[in-house]
Amino acid sequence: MTTAPELVLANGTIHTPSGPFVGDVAVAQGKIIGVGRYPDGARRIDCTGLDILPGVIDSQVHFREPGLEHKEDLETGSRAAVMGGVTAVFEMPNTSPNTDTADRVHDKLVRAHHRMWCDHAFYVGATADNAGELGELERIPGTAGVKIFMGASTGSLLVAEDENLRRVLANGVRRVAIHAEDEERMNARKDLRVEGDPSSHPVWRDDESAMLATQRILRLARETRRPIHILHITTPAELELIAQHRDIATCEVTPQHLTLAAEEAYPRIGTYAQMNPPIRSAAHRDGLWHWLRQGVPDVLGSDHAPHTREEKAKTYPASPSGMPGVQTLLPLMLDHVAKGNLTLDRLIDMTSAGVQRVFGLVGKGRIATGYDGDFTIVDRKGSFTVTEDWVESRCGWSPFTDMELQGRVIGTVVRGHVAMWEGQLGNQAVGEPLRFAGCL
Repeated sequence: MTTAPELVLANGTIHTPSGPFVGDVAVAQGKIIGVGRYPDGARRIDCTGLDILPGVIDSQVHFREPGLEHKEDLETGSRAAVMGGVTAVFEMPNTSPNTDTADRVHDKLVRAHHRMWCDHAFYVGATADNAGELGELERIPGTAGVKIFMGASTGSLLVAEDENLRRVLANGVRRVAIHAEDEERMNARKDLRVEGDPSSHPVWRDDESAMLATQRILRLARETRRPIHILHITTPAELELIAQHRDIATCEVTPQHLTLAAEEAYPRIGTYAQMNPPIRSAAHRDGLWHWLRQGVPDVLGSDHAPHTREEKAKTYPASPSGMPGVQTLLPLMLDHVAKGNLTLDRLIDMTSAGVQRVFGLVGKGRIATGYDGDFTIVDRKGSFTVTEDWVESRCGWSPFTDMELQGRVIGTVVRGHVAMWEGQLGNQAVGEPLRFAGCL
């Protein structure tokens, strides 16, 4: 018995594991039921001239809820996500309170249910206190795994010492996400911060701060035989090192580190360019592109971490680190595709299939029969200018304001539900927890 389609995306260039072809993709009951030609469907959307990509997954966002909702919350952050073509996100644990217990994970899942516009998973934050429980916590359905802050965090989420890092890695089996900056070196270099000068941020948090932490976590991962995923790499030397440890380590780069350069960004937007690890030089940026073309970074994540204008207006170094990015992740990278910096196939892999491989996602990451009906529909020939009234994040600003980008997001479909089309949100938020092989 053939299932009747409930949604047909028609006449688009569909990017499947077998390659792109022009045709239709049909969805019923949230799942892809086939690709080919489907003349009938309860809802049929003409995608002539558009590219239909597997749903984009952003595996690093900070949506600030609970406790910091003046910056962002799960609804506003996920609204920004679907406006930018993102169908699923992994959300970070440095909220208030931290997401470091089973009850706090469940609280986020309850808050998110059909209030978030995209599908979602929540990281459990590693601490010295919960290290022994992480093997159980990482198996809670809806968790993205464990997140370790080796530096750049405060309170119990900071796990800086080798002894505690080893305990965290020894408890559990799923891949652990790592913020790799060396806390001891950064503490010793605080005097290098220049008041009122955010361009001193990458001088303080230098290459060696990143490399020391990456070297340490690779060594500890090998000792404990625990796979790791190193987030937001900023130095070419780290990517060269990680390339020698592919059996144990995967890694991420961000659109902002591939786009911005210190020489231009700090004079132009000041503390709005401040993030951890820092925006570094044009030479660093070009080095990241070299290793991206060598195939080393596995995924792209936005590290969406908004702050209010009032917070960002504080004099450096009192100003907080972080910038919004979930809505601009795909537009920025489509512009890089248009400029010839990477292929569309490589972009698709880093935002869908690559995320599925690294984290063991179930039913996501490709356009194939039986997978979730998640699609990101783009007009590669269209262009637009990033404006503040386009930004859906509660913070209301972007470091990329006034940039003209080639490649426009037309639609976002989450399990067959149209979450966004031509800048208009769908009828309702339908976000559900993501599923992982390690939690079934």
